[in-house]
Amino acid sequence: MKSLPPSLATARMLALLVPVALLGGAYASQYIGGLHPCEMCWWQRYPHMAAIPLALLAYLAKGNAQTSRLFVMLAAIAIAISGGIGLFHAGVEYGWWEGLTACSTSPTSGSTADILQQIMATPITRCDVAPWSLLGISLAGYNGLLSLGGALAILRLLGKKGRRA
Repeated sequence: MKSLPPSLATARMLALLVPVALLGGAYASQYIGGLHPCEMCWWQRYPHMAAIPLALLAYLAKGNAQTSRLFVMLAAIAIAISGGIGLFHAGVEYGWWEGLTACSTSPTSGSTADILQQIMATPITRCDVAPWSLLGISLAGYNGLLSLGGALAILRLLGKKGRRA
């Protein structure tokens, strides 16, 4: 079995690590930090959720460089989509433009009494207010920057020819 070019192996690793790390951070901020996600926060998670199985398929196809490269490229596109949504969300938080939704969390299903209780207990999470920031950049902004940077790095690695180190 022929080994993969080092650039493809690195791209494949990044295609898995970037969405795992960013989703891990999102869930940690939610369950440990108490920052409830708004609707647009969820939108940013979905492409990362798609990128992870795509990257895993790239690992399963490691014996076939073309197939592995295809799955890595698809994962990079999904990561970039999350980054684009993140930058759009950050623009909504900074007041540069309006969001597309009512942007509040919704309760889970259950009986009518349970639903009413859940509605009353559900925190209202607005998309146009950043619940946390560091150096003036919100979580959505960091997701945008890190996702787009990661996707560009992956695509750049895929563009390299198979030189051996």
